[in-house]
Amino acid sequence: QVQLVESGGGLVQAGGSLRLSCAASGRTFSTYTMGWFRRAPGKEREYVAAITSSGISTYYADLVKGRFTISRDNAKSTVYLQMNSLKREDTAVYYCAQHRSPYSTINYYLPRDYDYWGQGTQVTVSS
Repeated sequence: QVQLVESGGGLVQAGGSLRLSCAASGRTFSTYTMGWFRRAPGKEREYVAAITSSGISTYYADLVKGRFTISRDNAKSTVYLQMNSLKREDTAVYYCAQHRSPYSTINYYLPRDYDYWGQGTQVTVSS
């Protein structure tokens, strides 16, 4: 059984930074693309960033490009999301997710292609 556990959320002022972590277990972590998604109050879940199994390639939503950085440590089975220059509109519950197919990046921006999800961690950005 795959488990994904996020941590690192909290309250931060606009312009500040946070680093989210997601620890994975239950499946060979190094073979799966990992993604971060978020859901703001009253909005649909949206894609934030993704990283290939090796960590060589990373992808970002336009809204966070240049401010957020996704990375992974396969030895620790952990994926990270470094968030800088945070804005009020970044306030959301952030989820990490594991792609359904090993070594695949197909539809890396679509929630439907991820089959395991963490419980989420709240990020609140105040003005």
